[in-house]
Amino acid sequence: MAVKKILHYPNPSLLKTSLEIEKFDENLAILSRDLVDTMYDADGVGLAAPQLGINKRIFVMDCSREDEENDCRIVINPKIEHQSKELGSYKEGCLSIPGITEEISRPKIIQVVYQDLNGGFQRASYDGLWSTCFQHELDHLNGKLFIDHLRPMKKILVKNKMKKSSKKGRE
Repeated sequence: MAVKKILHYPNPSLLKTSLEIEKFDENLAILSRDLVDTMYDADGVGLAAPQLGINKRIFVMDCSREDEENDCRIVINPKIEHQSKELGSYKEGCLSIPGITEEISRPKIIQVVYQDLNGGFQRASYDGLWSTCFQHELDHLNGKLFIDHLRPMKKILVKNKMKKSSKKGRE
């Protein structure tokens, strides 16, 4: 459909808890296509509606490898039902926080439930990068950023760096 502008931190829309989706209609289908187009255009593996300034509980993700066909998932009203005690660690980045990557530990395996574009319920189990991506995008729907998982001093340093670069971008 259309490639949209991705909001950057410290935009306050990124820090709001998103609202549950109740209407599964053509507008939702259009939003999902916009999310997919924007994610692929930005070379991302995931993108949540709040990153486009839309306060709804939907995200898209595609963690397929370059040698695989695209495997985009549209995830609506997601919940994690179970998560492993074992942690996995990935160097995460975010389309809303360009140029910053940090090692983040999250549960390695998750079992989830979410709705598809027709409102039907889907269950899935994810591990590895798919698990990390799902949790990262779910954080966006809850008004959280990956940097919120950092130790307090590291988080302050990263946020200050981001604020400085956003000021330079506006000058």
